[in-house]
Amino acid sequence: MRSAALVAFVAGVCALQLQPVLPSSATIWLLAAVAAASAGGACAARDRVPEFARRAVLIVALAGAGFGYAAAQARLRLADELPFAMEGQSILVEGVVASLPARLERGVRFEFDVERVLTPDAVVPSRLLLGWYDDATVIRPAERRRFAVRLKRPHGVRNPGGFDLEAWLLERNLRATGSVRSGRADPPPALVDPVVGSPGALIERARFALRDRLAPMLEGRRYGGVLLALVIGEQRAIAARDWTLFNRTGISHLVSISGLHITMIASLAGWGVAAAWRRTPALLARAAAQSAGVVAGLGAAFAYALLAGWGIPAQRTVLMLAVVAGAWLLNARAGFGVSLALAAAAVCLVDPWAVLAAGFWLSFGAVAAIVWVAHGRVPDLRLPSWRRTVATAVRVQVAVTLALLPATVLLFHQLSLVSPLANALAIPVVSWAVTPLALVAAVVALLPAPIGFGAEWLLAGAHAVFSLLAAMLEWVASLPAAALPVATPPAALVVLALGGIAWLLAPPGWPARWVGAACMLPMFLWPAERPADGELWVTALDVGQGSALLVEAHDSAWLYDTGPRYSNDADAGERIVLPYLRHRGVARLDGLIVSHLDADHSGGTAALLRALPVRRIVTSITQDDPMFAGRTVERCTSGTAWSSGALRFTVLHPTAADYERRRSTNAMSCAVAIEVGARRVLLTGDISTAEEGAILARWPGLRVEWLAAPHHGSRSSSGAALLAALGAREAVAQAGYRNRYGHPDSSVVDRYRAHAVKLLRTDHSGALQWRFGADGGTRVSAWRTEAVRYWHNRPGGPWIVETDPADEAGEPAPIEPFVAG
Repeated sequence: MRSAALVAFVAGVCALQLQPVLPSSATIWLLAAVAAASAGGACAARDRVPEFARRAVLIVALAGAGFGYAAAQARLRLADELPFAMEGQSILVEGVVASLPARLERGVRFEFDVERVLTPDAVVPSRLLLGWYDDATVIRPAERRRFAVRLKRPHGVRNPGGFDLEAWLLERNLRATGSVRSGRADPPPALVDPVVGSPGALIERARFALRDRLAPMLEGRRYGGVLLALVIGEQRAIAARDWTLFNRTGISHLVSISGLHITMIASLAGWGVAAAWRRTPALLARAAAQSAGVVAGLGAAFAYALLAGWGIPAQRTVLMLAVVAGAWLLNARAGFGVSLALAAAAVCLVDPWAVLAAGFWLSFGAVAAIVWVAHGRVPDLRLPSWRRTVATAVRVQVAVTLALLPATVLLFHQLSLVSPLANALAIPVVSWAVTPLALVAAVVALLPAPIGFGAEWLLAGAHAVFSLLAAMLEWVASLPAAALPVATPPAALVVLALGGIAWLLAPPGWPARWVGAACMLPMFLWPAERPADGELWVTALDVGQGSALLVEAHDSAWLYDTGPRYSNDADAGERIVLPYLRHRGVARLDGLIVSHLDADHSGGTAALLRALPVRRIVTSITQDDPMFAGRTVERCTSGTAWSSGALRFTVLHPTAADYERRRSTNAMSCAVAIEVGARRVLLTGDISTAEEGAILARWPGLRVEWLAAPHHGSRSSSGAALLAALGAREAVAQAGYRNRYGHPDSSVVDRYRAHAVKLLRTDHSGALQWRFGADGGTRVSAWRTEAVRYWHNRPGGPWIVETDPADEAGEPAPIEPFVAG
């Protein structure tokens, strides 16, 4: 009953996080009153109400309490917001650097607690995420600084299967993002106090000092970022290619400070203190050695979690260890199930948004699987101890792997077939060798010379061990079908699979285990959604300031552009395009068109080609560009035409003569018309009005019903002549929220409106998908509408798509074949 009640509270918190809007304050108060009255009535009627009914009422009341509590917390947090009118304004603020600064290619990014707003009438949230793009300035935690900032509301790209940045910002209470300004019109940045004595800031300062001490020792080492992540939780130093390896082999949870590592440190500390306590009679006279070990282990776990930055896995582990330790010290034997449920409820009390983090479900799911698989099993004492140990380890590994399959499919959209083998190799190596060596090195590094010099040797040893492990993981990841994409299944199939896993892992004597396996299969066999015969689907992904569009027929899928490169280690191909394709169950592409060389269109190409089979590549970029890694590419030349399944392609620009002249990269954009039956669309890259005129001259009679706005809707494109000639009814502008170029330009938006073209934009709508039916109907969906949650930004503009009923069905508009003039 206790476990069920605690789980009900957590379920109520989860239910709130699925809401598109928050309930009103009156509704929250009413819900709290009903929950309290129901719980009180159930307790008072203990002798008059059947036990099962009383328990049901209590569970429902606690679920309502969880919902109401999370709603109240959310209303308080969302009230601390940046008004739309304040976006883009230069505002002078004073406050404290509140986090470990993350190094960028140029400058740093850090969290900032605002103490004073010095610009009259300005309204600023209490906590900000700021970037300072100045290599000459060193930012340290716990500094009080004054500077001008330019802010915007929390806003991230929104794509199916993608990361929800706005949820992450909400969980961390970062209610605006922006940058430090140092222009001529802005007051110069100033250091007000070098150190501010708040506990949180001082802990971050200690982490900063330790990072600066260890960083020179790890410089030039291939996996130095992994060691930093294991010591202080600094995961940003891990290279993108390493994350790809860890995700493919299913060991990502081991290269951050996880519950496993914290428990191991607590065990070592508790064992050491208890051993020393037993040898000291004076201490034994005060308390039992076991009690001292429990307290020491809990203290070590708390210290390590603080060093790690107090993330969700760390919170969960410390709270669960605290429950177990408290039960031990109070002689109250709480079961593991109750301890786990109590830890989950405590995490939700402290942070109702913890349930939005993948780590919450992965951590609790793994521990729940271990508890369930150990329940009711009696070790066979006839076997040698080492065989019992091995059998238990194998059983636990299988249980954890199975239990995390649904979460892995939902969160990462792939199934790692080599994960059990990789984890069997990595768990003992990372937990019992690499992490202890790295932590001992961190302690030694803080000691004075010459003892402190030994830290570099210890780090070298930890790095050597992990390098050997990484080599084995590379071999494991290279095995055929090491990771398979799995289309995101419906929620009902995930619940069915969870039930099947619980059935499979049930205690000895449980009947018909094949039922569990049968319940799991639908999640993996669910067919990916594809266009019907004669349909054309176009998906404009929300990649920020850049372009990436997926064009599909029932038997073919092509990608046009791969989105921007954000930094040397991050691009839209890895972060947005690939997760979306995996979410859709697209295991390969029939073709890729890279329109031109600009990084906002080609930035994700290398990552995409490394991860996904692509049959053909068409581009205006030379074949020797490193992004293609030696692959054969076809030149995009006007007049070239081909078919790929039901898709028919015609290149409209550039011409062969354009390649002989020195032209800008934008002017060399590959403009392509794509058809399925009578439905035709036009993809344009970054062409300007000059190229638009040339296309209309070469291709008289060109008509399309849908258009990707040239150059993101810049004022130098989307000319009136093009819009009048094409006759398009709808268009999309792929642009970043409040981008510095002002795309799409207001004059261009007015031009589309004047030509009766419905222009939608990804910065307002998120990913947009058009489904052009064989019957002439068109359905449009916007991800910011379909998957809206109460915390999502709602900028002005047509972010909610209303489909015209006249577009739903009917005969397709006749589109005449066109030929070059």
